[in-house]
Amino acid sequence: MPQSPKITAVDALPAGEAKWIEFQKISWNDQTGKPRIWEAASRKTRGASGVDAVAIGAVISHPNRPPSTIVILQYRPPVAGVCVEFPAGLIDEGETPEQAALRELKEETGYEGKSAEMSPTIVSDPGMSTANMQLAMVKVELREGDKEPEQALDDGEFIERVVVPLEELYERLVKYDKEGKIVDARLWHWAAGLHFAKTML
Repeated sequence: MPQSPKITAVDALPAGEAKWIEFQKISWNDQTGKPRIWEAASRKTRGASGVDAVAIGAVISHPNRPPSTIVILQYRPPVAGVCVEFPAGLIDEGETPEQAALRELKEETGYEGKSAEMSPTIVSDPGMSTANMQLAMVKVELREGDKEPEQALDDGEFIERVVVPLEELYERLVKYDKEGKIVDARLWHWAAGLHFAKTML
């Protein structure tokens, strides 16, 4: 019987034990020439593409269903809770961001699609981290009678996928928040943009 994940300890991480990230002490001069120090976290996995990760905004079309997207629910230890997110993942060595996006979408959700657009390289927390990413917009075209595809999760990945009509996405994220889940900022901004374009313009 699956059990609920829980944090059992939080300890300082010695630099020599860190597999995925490292802390950096950045020395820089501000606009007046004054020397300053900045602390940042940096991924240790960035490859030749210069991009750490991709997130995937999938748009699903179906002959008899409204346009939809896919979100995932995943427990995230740093925030000690279940996060509602775009499908996403790190870029493997030798991959382009576009290739990584299509691979991650298939692994995490089972769905396959065609890349429609790639964002510029963007950052989400530049005051604390050097991490960057690209957002891939992917078209998924389904036919009547297509079966629900199977996920291909790695060992240790526990990801629930949810297909949500785009018209309902904003309200669904509000509902998840009220349930105690944590909505990822990138997904919220996308949903809020769709919502505000309809209600404020």
